[in-house]
Amino acid sequence: MVKKQLLSFAACVAFVAAGVVSAAEVNVYSARSEELIKPALDRFSEETGIEVNLITESADALIRRIELEGANSPADVLLTVDAGRLFRAKEAGILAPLESDILTKRIPAAYRDPDNQWFGLSLRSRVIMFDKSRVSAAEISRYEDLADPKWKGEICIRSSGNIYNQSLLASLIEHLGEEATEAWAEGLVANMARRPQGGDRDQIRAAVAGQCKLAVSNTYYLAGMLNSGVAADIEVAEQIGVIWPNQADRGAHMNVSGAGVISTAKNPNEARQLIEFLSDDYAQQWYSEVNNEYSVRADIPVSSTLQGFGEFKADQLNLEALGTNNEAAVRLADRAGWQ
Repeated sequence: MVKKQLLSFAACVAFVAAGVVSAAEVNVYSARSEELIKPALDRFSEETGIEVNLITESADALIRRIELEGANSPADVLLTVDAGRLFRAKEAGILAPLESDILTKRIPAAYRDPDNQWFGLSLRSRVIMFDKSRVSAAEISRYEDLADPKWKGEICIRSSGNIYNQSLLASLIEHLGEEATEAWAEGLVANMARRPQGGDRDQIRAAVAGQCKLAVSNTYYLAGMLNSGVAADIEVAEQIGVIWPNQADRGAHMNVSGAGVISTAKNPNEARQLIEFLSDDYAQQWYSEVNNEYSVRADIPVSSTLQGFGEFKADQLNLEALGTNNEAAVRLADRAGWQ
């Protein structure tokens, strides 16, 4: 009898211990670099007692890894940048719908998947930047203007192989149609100051160096240069102005970083808690102050650096379109000669 009771007690202890372990961790696959996300994850662990196990790699590599791991994947959450990549994850079948009143209340419909398989957590805009010593802000006001022959040899932009440019093209396809967007891309290519090279910061530096007058970049790159503490980058960034395109019509093109729960998640409740945490006041302010991104929530103030870029009207296009139009955007860029 005593032996039976001891065995029962041991079984209960083992069961409870196993429950504690499983309830106290969440495995995150992140395409965001560790320094851009770990401080927020550490805060989550402090508040909830849930340990976060973090793996970082490129978005496409993580999506492929989860596919290969299949039902044995330890991943609970995918964190990545760009709605186009979130759409790829959804299309690959690795995300599960997440029902959360908190998330649907906090995050506008334009910045989350219609099927609740991914949720935007921070915002950025792909804008037109200019050398303030050589260009007036009044000279250009729309993305469409980048194809105007007046800017021949004056535009710096990175490769069309970059997802940020693919998503910009995808948004234009949604608004203007494929034929008009292809004509625009051809005009843009004709106006390039040089063959596409480098990242967004390189386009900004090239404008100040006199290689072009206009650069296309995501907002957080310029903000990051201003806050870098690197004298050379600060000097460059202070010479750059920001144009918020299409303010008289649809608004500036927007994109997100975001997250979704993996369909084979072993810790789905903890995964939900983490994504909800990343949408709360602390995390949203952290995205703005530390990562130089805009909150997905209108009630969260922007950082002083971002305030310096001015207020703007954002395009309200549902970002799923950036994924659905991606393949057309890639083909279109190739036909237009955008390397």
